[in-house]
Amino acid sequence: MNSGPIDKSNLPSRHVTEGPERAPHRSYLYAMGLSEEEIHQPLVGVATCWNEAAPCNISLNRQAQSVKMGVKVAHGTPREFTTITVTDGIAMGHEGMRSSLASREAIADSVELTMRGHCYDAIVGLAGCDKSLPGMMMAMVRLNVPSVFIYGGSILPGRFEGRDVTVQDVFEAVGQHQAGNMSTEDLKRLETVACPSAGSCGGQFTANTMAAVSEAIGLALFQSSGAPAPYESRDQFAEASGEAVMNLLKHNIRARDIVTRKSLENAARIVACTGGSTNAGLHLPAIAHEAGIDFSLEDVCDIFRDTPYFVDLKPGGQYVAKDLYEVGGVPIVMKELRKSGLLHEDCMTASGRTIGEEVDRVTGAADGKVIYPIEAPISKTGGVVGLKGNLAPEGAIVKIAGMTDEETTFTGPAHVFECEEDAFEAVQNRTYKEGEVLVIRNEGPSGGPGMREMLATTAALSGQGMGKKVALITDGRFSGATRGFCVGHVGPEAAHCGPIALVKDGDMITLDAHKGEISVDVSDEEMAKRKAEWKGPRDTIYASGALWKYAQQVGSTRKGAVTHPGGKMEKHIYADL
Repeated sequence: MNSGPIDKSNLPSRHVTEGPERAPHRSYLYAMGLSEEEIHQPLVGVATCWNEAAPCNISLNRQAQSVKMGVKVAHGTPREFTTITVTDGIAMGHEGMRSSLASREAIADSVELTMRGHCYDAIVGLAGCDKSLPGMMMAMVRLNVPSVFIYGGSILPGRFEGRDVTVQDVFEAVGQHQAGNMSTEDLKRLETVACPSAGSCGGQFTANTMAAVSEAIGLALFQSSGAPAPYESRDQFAEASGEAVMNLLKHNIRARDIVTRKSLENAARIVACTGGSTNAGLHLPAIAHEAGIDFSLEDVCDIFRDTPYFVDLKPGGQYVAKDLYEVGGVPIVMKELRKSGLLHEDCMTASGRTIGEEVDRVTGAADGKVIYPIEAPISKTGGVVGLKGNLAPEGAIVKIAGMTDEETTFTGPAHVFECEEDAFEAVQNRTYKEGEVLVIRNEGPSGGPGMREMLATTAALSGQGMGKKVALITDGRFSGATRGFCVGHVGPEAAHCGPIALVKDGDMITLDAHKGEISVDVSDEEMAKRKAEWKGPRDTIYASGALWKYAQQVGSTRKGAVTHPGGKMEKHIYADL
């Protein structure tokens, strides 16, 4: 991809490697075994979220070595570094989940600070678990250097009693066990086989959703997100990504040349047509924010509404990421989108080619099983839709993939819980009723703090066979593995005295995914009265530390729950310093 050395006289790394005054800096580089030639080449950050917390991250270190080989082949000098990640599957269902969304900001901030502090010229970022993917992409757009993203790959499906299973099945098995429908021995057998390899959760949950986004938005090479983590072929994509970033550097193609309003719309399309995670409604606005692009939850949901759902993936469908990869992966999905004119083809990608040029190179076609032809979709509306109304003036979001038309409307009395723990206890003890709308509040970005996901609660409901017999709404989030009528991101959040803070037990709530409605049958006058009597946000135990700081800084959900002013307010671009 790259024919020779790159002139670095205008690159950030000149500040640490060029001229007599930088002799002390160069001495540090010599101490690590770099040659004079390597020191005077572009310095490329190879950032991973490797850790031993979960299988999502465990293979990233291995893949980073292949990225470094690709950078070296193309006359760059790779410098590997790591950042944190919080794995949602481990954090789920307890106080640890408050750290999840806040970790996205910490990842973006720490990558930015590392790149700035050491004056790296470009970045290849590797990530595996939910928030680490958007966090890494946010850093790329914020820095606006030549950037290539690569996903660590999905986990292989487990096998239990002759069928494929994922961690979602284990969460739901907890509910089955509580309901007396599964023995302790069978639950133990399931938990030991559900996750048989390295890699991120196998369904179209948040990690695989954002991996698909990385290709559609243009920051990742086509097909690079598909191969499961254990496949050695991932190393070839990693090496190619290292070479690709050097090609971008040579041609001065930067992250914001790739991430544009049009490419964000392409990304939203891929979420809708694959029945992806509702969390994309949070992460796409946050990525846009880094570039100074207005792209809110409403904009995302507008695209969801007119995009057909035609890829049959768990949790709403039957298949997992490995199955999608084996029938051609995200490129085939994008080829189908193009057939209906739903793809902006002039967007630049990490390969240096446009989306249209990349799709031209795709030879496969929809298999009709995992990927339906777009002209014969599973449903005409995207698998994720937005809702708005007097209960959520700033909007809300629900995944309807796998739900029938009859299941996408629900009216029932509110059963209000002040936090997730209270709701989970009620589910465990069966102290809720069929037909209710369970309202979990005080779980927003600021009020939580941290906007927890509710998979433990929703999976327990599904496991009890009640997933279709109640609805659930929250100012918090839902896991990409959640199914059933579960509405998240209700805004404004309760801590900001949004209407969800004023709902009382017995208030009749209507949810209609066809009309995009979320409303409570309470008059404006009564709501105004309740607001006047509101005693303020619920106190939390987080009075210092990272979560306190996050709660003070975080903005509204509809704009991505971000913590700084973004690209619109910046006075410089890092790459030009």
